[in-house]
Amino acid sequence: MTAEPCLYLIRHGETAWSLSGRHTGRTDIPLTAQGEDQARELLPWLRPIGFARVFTSPRQRAQRTCALAGLSAEAEIEPNLQEWDYGDYEGRQSWDIRADRPGWNVFEDGCPGGETPDQIATRADRLIEKLCTVDGNVALFSHGEFGQALTARWIGLRVADGQHFLLATASLGILSTNPAHPGVRVIALWNASPGHHQLFRSGTTG
Repeated sequence: MTAEPCLYLIRHGETAWSLSGRHTGRTDIPLTAQGEDQARELLPWLRPIGFARVFTSPRQRAQRTCALAGLSAEAEIEPNLQEWDYGDYEGRQSWDIRADRPGWNVFEDGCPGGETPDQIATRADRLIEKLCTVDGNVALFSHGEFGQALTARWIGLRVADGQHFLLATASLGILSTNPAHPGVRVIALWNASPGHHQLFRSGTTG
């Protein structure tokens, strides 16, 4: 039986829309200069790790982050890693959406004209099934809210529970299994950034 992989989940660097809080799904916008710097800072973290596979969302912000982090030569496009399809809410900010729809929460309600939480769960589960055929470390360059949903599904939670896993731009999470309890999936590291380099090296967030 193939051992489950260790997943290194990397959110893309800053974009103008991530900075302003606008929902960015299908819109293919570039990294800001700050976002490019953030991505470059990932390189010394990721360089020592041997990756069996490297996958990136098809969106340029994820592909560029992958390239600046030094892994573009090995990267494969994985459509299932793309961000939530926000449909009619594309480009809008949460506060603006709630002015029309009080209490709206993408993880609970989804988006009209876009994806529902159930569709996201199906996509995440499909991706996990594929990744579990890989033996070794896997790098995943993806997005904020899909990354949160994927993490929830990795440990057997609902997509709605993903709202509790805040994921900053150009941050790293490690999804793996508990060595003391084989088959028990865990979040080994979460929302780490170069500013927390010592935490990364020690393998714990405290």
